[in-house]
Amino acid sequence: MNAVVESEALAEASLTIDDLALASQVPSRTIRWYQSKGVLPRPEIRGRVAYYGGPHVERLKLIASLQDRGLTIDGIRDLLVRIDMGELDVGEWLGLDAQIQQPWADDRPTTMDGEALYELAGRRRAGFVSDLLRAKLAERRGDVFFVPSPSLVRIAGRMETAGIDVGSVARGHEILKKHLDRAAKDLTDLFVKEAGSEIDPDAVAEVRPAVLDAVRIVFAQAMEREVRALVESGKTARVVRKKRRRDD
Repeated sequence: MNAVVESEALAEASLTIDDLALASQVPSRTIRWYQSKGVLPRPEIRGRVAYYGGPHVERLKLIASLQDRGLTIDGIRDLLVRIDMGELDVGEWLGLDAQIQQPWADDRPTTMDGEALYELAGRRRAGFVSDLLRAKLAERRGDVFFVPSPSLVRIAGRMETAGIDVGSVARGHEILKKHLDRAAKDLTDLFVKEAGSEIDPDAVAEVRPAVLDAVRIVFAQAMEREVRALVESGKTARVVRKKRRRDD
């Protein structure tokens, strides 16, 4: 199909399903499945043949874009219903989605060799890498190591210098994750409820650092209360005695 014929076909809704598959690079079986899920507008039926046009090609492109962003087919259908009803502007939503999916932490999984792993942790103690592997802070993959969280390995090295072993760091991470996962969900639910359908992409960029600062401050205050209670209880004397025994 040449460019002129294709342009006319799109304008006149004269594409058969095979033509649509060719124009959109989406298999006809998938197109039928999209129709069954209600995410693709119905074709124009003339005689016993279904014809498609430009809106169908554009809709298929949008569906592919939404799938790339991780939406399920049900989520795509709900979103497209709102778009078709004029409740949501697709451009604004895509801008908001792109802003929301910006990383909140500069900590991405990576692979590195043993030397780089030692440099990351700032520790070269015999058995340190084995401790990281047992704590699942690193995973051996052939000649390299897969590190899910480089920042956590760096923290493990610093904490060990202060006398806290790698296993305790990993358990502490799980405790934080357990409680902060719930806090993140509750905060997200709250913000979405408050904002309703008026979430501004620019506002999201401003909220991100504010939320991170709030978490840091609230957690720091909580730790201050716990440490103060620990000192007042006299239990810090036990910690000192244990440290002295290790030093001896």
